[in-house]
Amino acid sequence: MKQNSKYTLMRIYGIGMFILLTSLNVSFGQTKIEQLDELLNLYTEYGQFNGSVLVAEKGEIIYKKGFGLANMEWNILNQPNTKYRLGSLTKQFTAMLILQMASENKLKLDVPISTYLPDYPKPNGDDITIHHLLTHSSGIPNYTSFPNFRNKERNRYSPEEMIRFFADSTLQFTPGEKYEYSNSGYFLLGAIIEKVTGKSYEQVLQDKIFTPLKMINTGYDHHSTILKNRASGYEREWNSRVFINAAFVDMSIPYAAGSIYSTVEDLYLWDQALYSNQLLSKEYMDLIFANHGSGYGYGWGVNKDDIHGTGDSLSVIEHQGGINGFHTQIFRIPSDKNLIVLFNNTSRAPLDAMTTTINRILYDKPYDLPKKSIALSLFDVIEKDGVTTALSYYKEVKDSSHCYLNDDEMNQVGYQLLNSDRANEAAFIFKLNVEAFPNSWNVYDSYGEVLLVLGNKAQAIENYKKSVQLNPGNENGIKILKELKNKQ
Repeated sequence: MKQNSKYTLMRIYGIGMFILLTSLNVSFGQTKIEQLDELLNLYTEYGQFNGSVLVAEKGEIIYKKGFGLANMEWNILNQPNTKYRLGSLTKQFTAMLILQMASENKLKLDVPISTYLPDYPKPNGDDITIHHLLTHSSGIPNYTSFPNFRNKERNRYSPEEMIRFFADSTLQFTPGEKYEYSNSGYFLLGAIIEKVTGKSYEQVLQDKIFTPLKMINTGYDHHSTILKNRASGYEREWNSRVFINAAFVDMSIPYAAGSIYSTVEDLYLWDQALYSNQLLSKEYMDLIFANHGSGYGYGWGVNKDDIHGTGDSLSVIEHQGGINGFHTQIFRIPSDKNLIVLFNNTSRAPLDAMTTTINRILYDKPYDLPKKSIALSLFDVIEKDGVTTALSYYKEVKDSSHCYLNDDEMNQVGYQLLNSDRANEAAFIFKLNVEAFPNSWNVYDSYGEVLLVLGNKAQAIENYKKSVQLNPGNENGIKILKELKNKQ
């Protein structure tokens, strides 16, 4: 549970003092702002968050701040006005445009998409409606999951060219039968918007949403544009603290399913507009936020959450987004006009856990602070001071309630070292992993691999045997044991 203590005192070598302070339960009488600061600084310090945050309570902004770096090459800090790619948060804007057009009698939600896209292959085009596209119930396979999708990311395509990429695919199920998230459906919605209006999707966004709401820091992203305050996107290498530049993706690829950039401040303007009828009448706004099945509305997740912990659930409107180097989330509680916006530019981040804790702070409920990854910390200590110091650190923190040890993370750190021709250091990590997780077949397999690299065949065989004993289906272990036997 939440401890009233300064967790920021915890550093790699400050764990002793940290434990002492928490055991004494030093009280600091924190305000909500101080609690949010402590929480987000910890997530940043532990390498779990790098981005911008905005929190509003009862419609008023109470917290907005940037953490970490927008550009690692130049050490440029993230700020509340830093621009991030939104990924699938784009879908809520696409849905708004479609509903605006429906309210203006420019299209209907329950007619076949072939009405607006006559060239779309039949019979699918005659069986799928706009409603199906909006609710991910069309059955069209998700084009970003196709095996050859990554080969297309660097190239620029027109909407018509990209549609041909998935239009002839066999439907996964009968339209309307069930929910299956699909970027393909929202890509088609963008094409319908262009077909009906005679304008580009980008221009319609600007005219119908961004300009009216004065969202001057939001738009359709283009790699070629010189965009002030744009964050660079990064990926973690092997789940360590080592980052690389995210793979390039031309923004014609995500299109109406994920092409928008924005700031946390502009999404506050968007959030506030959704409480009014400035963009759309109440009748159609209710359609957007209705649960049309499987907890999805039109471009939004629509759920219930027991925020208060009393069994009395509140309606939650939310969505996450992910695109090369970026991970985003918007979380709204309409009944209290509370809003949480989290943008991260190092790809994966525990945004759900962060949102849950921020909500508990807003509602004055007990909460857990994030724990420090022992695996990532070991990597840092090895880099700075070597294996001997790393072992001392490990013994000091392995049983701490404020740190956690994960066998998969340890494995990934071990392989990062092994792939960097640092087999002895990798063996140190894998050995600790075997000792900590003696019932995991995979840790023995990994330890066996590095022991072979180091020429310790006898020990390698023992570890592979243990791995296969724990998991008789470990084909890799069986294969290597057979090869080693044949060489004897």
